Amino acid sequence: MNRSGKGSGRRMRAPKIVRKNNQMEIPSTLDHLPKVNQFVERKLRKLGLNEDLIADIAISVTEAVTNAVVHGNKNDLSKKVKISLKANSSCVEVTVVDEGGGFDSEDLQSPIKKENLLKNAGRGIFILKSLMDQVNFSYRPRKGTEVKMIKFLI
Repeated sequence: MNRSGKGSGRRMRAPKIVRKNNQMEIPSTLDHLPKVNQFVERKLRKLGLNEDLIADIAISVTEAVTNAVVHGNKNDLSKKVKISLKANSSCVEVTVVDEGGGFDSEDLQSPIKKENLLKNAGRGIFILKSLMDQVNFSYRPRKGTEVKMIKFLI
């Protein structure tokens, strides 16, 4: 029998999304962005946040997950992106972790410099830093990048 499933008449299983409490794990494909967005917005609405705060956080999570899938994990379906959300009365903290090679956010070009204004990419981290109150990156060589984003509610 062919282990790959090719020619055996069986279909390959699509990688699964895993949800557990305030965490979600997705395969590295942008196809799951709508489900990530629903997950985040549902959790934030349960907290009673206003729509402007929900939008800022949801856009930031979408950007961070997009970066994790495309730049971190290079769309490799064998790698996962983990999203976790913590909240209390003073802040919402969202963490996005990929399994890629890691990167240094200090090496990125500013998207608001004249020579970068018309480029198609390079705005994700700028957006995160614009919409969230704190954005911290942890680099783990050959183990990925962790992005921790905080939005203060007070």
